[in-house]
Amino acid sequence: MAHMAQNQAPRKKGKKVTIENFYGGSTQGKEENEEEIQKNSEHASQNGNYQQALEDLKLELIQKMETFWKEKWEKEISCLTDKTAQLEKELEASNRRADNAEKQIQSLMTRIKHLEESEMIKQQESIKQTQTINELEENIKHLTEKVTDLENRGRRENLRIIGLPEKPEVNNKLDFILEEIIKENCPHVLEQGGKIEIERIHRTPSILNPQKTTPRNVIAKFKSFQVKEKILQEAKKKSFRYKGAPIRITHDLAANTLRDRKAWNTIFRKARELGLQPRINYPAKLTIYFQGKVWAFNKIEDFQAFAKKRPELCGKFDIQAQKARET
Repeated sequence: MAHMAQNQAPRKKGKKVTIENFYGGSTQGKEENEEEIQKNSEHASQNGNYQQALEDLKLELIQKMETFWKEKWEKEISCLTDKTAQLEKELEASNRRADNAEKQIQSLMTRIKHLEESEMIKQQESIKQTQTINELEENIKHLTEKVTDLENRGRRENLRIIGLPEKPEVNNKLDFILEEIIKENCPHVLEQGGKIEIERIHRTPSILNPQKTTPRNVIAKFKSFQVKEKILQEAKKKSFRYKGAPIRITHDLAANTLRDRKAWNTIFRKARELGLQPRINYPAKLTIYFQGKVWAFNKIEDFQAFAKKRPELCGKFDIQAQKARET
């Protein structure tokens, strides 16, 4: 403790003021006391002014800070408000676009649905039309075959003479020319009296085409089917002639039947070369004699399928290749 007391700095002792010194003392002591009191008052007054200035400075600083932050936050809030309003406008516009897009999508979906329904209806109608067309084609094919058959039956008493010269003296007396042909080639067919009853005989077509060099065919209609058949059988056995010139006598068939028979020409010639004894039977059926049997074919496709399965015939009836070689 003594050591601590020694280390403490000595305090400056002020002059002790007593009542006597203040009131009853000497004038010099009194003046000294008044001066000291005045100094203390001035010092206290100065300390008070400092405190007030500090408080004022604090208040001013606080006000400025409040003003600064208020203005700053007002700007930030105003900016955020503007951005929010802009975003709300953009969102509203986006919603309108979305609504329009949804309406367009709905309209497109409705149109697609209508188109699909329309397409389905069209497909159903197309299927019905296809079925109707197929039925009509079948009916037309059936009716065509029936008409062709009726036409062929109506020509069953007819013979077609091919290669008879196109001369006025021949055309004016075709009936007498036919009798001469029969007398020259098959006289035993003539009926009693040396005449054959012919219903009519004419050239076909009726009008001569000057651009064609070959003579028109002659169609002869007999009153007797049996006589016509006898003449035809004789024509199949040998070649007929008129005054030494070769002529042909065949069935008088409908144009469709002739076309179907003509389609067999290439195969017929090749089959004859191979010794298959081909024949064209009514109306347009090909028959051949192969491996001890008679084979009949109504369509060229059937014959080609038959030939492909036989090594002896495979590759020998290629119609396209034969036509190319002929060309």
